[in-house]
Amino acid sequence: MIEVKELGDGPALVLVPILNGPWQYLGPAVDALARRFRVMTFSLGPSAKNGHSDVAADAVRVAHVLDSRGIERAIVCGVSYGGVVATHFAASQPSRTEALVIASSPGAGWHLKPRHEVYARWPLVFGPAFFAESPFRVRPELAAAFPSLRDRLKFARRQLGTAVRAPFSLPAMAARAVALGSHDIVADCRRVTARTLVVTGEPGLDRVVPVESTATYLQFIAGAQSFVLERTGHFGTITRPEAFADAVYEFVVAGAASLPRGALNLPKGSRMGAA
Repeated sequence: MIEVKELGDGPALVLVPILNGPWQYLGPAVDALARRFRVMTFSLGPSAKNGHSDVAADAVRVAHVLDSRGIERAIVCGVSYGGVVATHFAASQPSRTEALVIASSPGAGWHLKPRHEVYARWPLVFGPAFFAESPFRVRPELAAAFPSLRDRLKFARRQLGTAVRAPFSLPAMAARAVALGSHDIVADCRRVTARTLVVTGEPGLDRVVPVESTATYLQFIAGAQSFVLERTGHFGTITRPEAFADAVYEFVVAGAASLPRGALNLPKGSRMGAA
């Protein structure tokens, strides 16, 4: 049984989490989106079939979330690894996908760096080394998103608090990274028929997934639109969550003009939040 976190009113939106699994790491994005949508999210876990994580198994969880709430169609939004899962869901269940949002996700040709392959092979041994690298990877992005040292420290404290409250499994995280490397992202993209928004940070600020990798979704998903979150890199969904939620909402509202009245249950008098 999947535990579902639900917040907000408006168009139904399922938010698929990042590689480490717990939905709480996208908490700021959940809160911002919930001011515009009926947001449902969940934590990733191992496949019940074989005890391992893979993209297809995680996409099944999206269907379970919809079924648990009696919802036939929804906007499906995935961040980083979650974007690959969301794309697979949209490709395999087009009738249940109202729209697709992909944010800072690995795209066609993505693969682990050689040292990260070693980390993934022995996650309990090398996991600490991976996280020791993180401050150096994210420092330029955080400086751009939070010019004030005080704000950067506040963000860091919040993330550390999330890690304490929502611990994750290093082996499960490594298994997802390995599964991701063998998943045929291009095949999924070519089967997507839903309106699609591809969100990235600024080139050079995403030190986790190059913007060029995420941009390949635009090449392989027919009619996909792009949006760049300024002053962000990989973590724009949580460093500038209101700007992210605004971009998603504007995308949905633009598409609603061509749908039957009431199809998305858009809130009356809804206003855009401040970026």
